[in-house]
Amino acid sequence: MRYIIFGLLMQLCMVAKSQELFVYTEPASNMAAKSIGFRLNNTFMKVDGTQKYNYHFLPEIMFGISKHIMVHTEAFFSTRNNGLKAEGGLLYMKYRFYSEDAVHSHFRMAVFARGALNNSDIHQPAINLNGHNSGLETGFTATKLINKVALSAGVSHLYAADNSNGNKFYYGKKDRNAMGYHVSFGKLLLPKEYTSYNQTNVNGMLEVLGQTNLQSGKSYVDLAPSVQFIILSRMRLDIGYSFPVLKDLERTTSSGVMVRFEYNIFNAF
Repeated sequence: MRYIIFGLLMQLCMVAKSQELFVYTEPASNMAAKSIGFRLNNTFMKVDGTQKYNYHFLPEIMFGISKHIMVHTEAFFSTRNNGLKAEGGLLYMKYRFYSEDAVHSHFRMAVFARGALNNSDIHQPAINLNGHNSGLETGFTATKLINKVALSAGVSHLYAADNSNGNKFYYGKKDRNAMGYHVSFGKLLLPKEYTSYNQTNVNGMLEVLGQTNLQSGKSYVDLAPSVQFIILSRMRLDIGYSFPVLKDLERTTSSGVMVRFEYNIFNAF
């Protein structure tokens, strides 16, 4: 009986937080403690000024170490240079240091760090640690959930190192540093009323993603609407599209589609 109760409570927690599982950013909340998650991240990015699309495949494994700490590992593959090739990987850790809970709302704050290694050629001054640049990122994020609506915002510092295989960041030493920022909004659209834990949740989201180079002062800002399906409280399908509304900071690809599938195993260790 206690295992049945535990399972029902776990599913209820997933339902309550489903609208804050953002597509393009991480909220301040963590995945369930002692859980393991698997993600297949796929992006199809249009090369600016051409009809060509680059495909990036980023498989990911996530670990809920405790209610405060979660860790991600991710590998990078892309077709940017003739065929699908391995280009590197990253390690991500988030520490949730503050929680305030009420009956139909909660507030979370967390700090995070990301380290990436990449062997691809450096081809843009904008810094992207998810598949383009080697480097480090540290940041802060906060998330507020009220009934069926979630709001999240964060800021981070990014440092671009030289990539391996002799690929230098040749835009200048002072241009290696940037500030990243985001504001994310999510709303539970369906179901209107819960009758079963097996109901599929449908979440609509809109995220604002930006970066400013701390030397040049140039920036980009993207809008990223998306839809998300939470299936049986443990599977997740994300479909999103990002496009620029400000593009002073040069990128070779600035718009494209993301498709992600995720599967979680609770009480795994």
